[in-house]
Amino acid sequence: MSNPALSFPDASATPPGRTIGIGVLLIWFSLVTWLAAQGAFLGARGAVPVALILAFTTPIAAFLLAYRWSENMRRFVLGADLRLVVAVHAWRTLGFGFIVLHLNGILPAIFAWPAGLGDIAVAVAAPWLAVRLMRDPGYARTRAFARWNWLGLSDFVVAMATGALGSGLVPALVGQGPTTAPMAMLPLSWVPTFLVPLMVMLHATALLQARQRP
Repeated sequence: MSNPALSFPDASATPPGRTIGIGVLLIWFSLVTWLAAQGAFLGARGAVPVALILAFTTPIAAFLLAYRWSENMRRFVLGADLRLVVAVHAWRTLGFGFIVLHLNGILPAIFAWPAGLGDIAVAVAAPWLAVRLMRDPGYARTRAFARWNWLGLSDFVVAMATGALGSGLVPALVGQGPTTAPMAMLPLSWVPTFLVPLMVMLHATALLQARQRP
């Protein structure tokens, strides 16, 4: 008989929370898509990409504040299926696309290689971790699981930093070559304005759940 202290939360127990969550995601996605179509995230070459930085940080700040102050939000986060939360990161193998875009002269190397390789490293491990959690929910309490999550978060920090530098903020780093300006335009703008903040929230969810497990 399995130990109930090590079982996963029953995600089906909070369908209203899931419905609200899906609604929020749809509104958020629609908003950033509309803003990108209006050119709201575009900036001058060499200027700090303030709009993109705000689009990245605002949803994360809202998530953390909601978790801190809303009991319903905490219940929703701690009730998410951790196996799914981890498995979703497998999509980050698409980070290879950054490298492809660089090789085709669309993105600068200073951004494409760190962002692409970091995403691939996290994505390759995601299915293995999800399977491990299926077999042993207690794996969520291990240092290895925590390290994977922190690695995934640090990859985004590096990507945002190199993305800012690759915008032409330091001209010597990109010269007359491509900048990260395409990341402010559709469809690439979905990455920093929606997908990356969402993945940060999933990493935070995993770490918060792991902390609550006995």
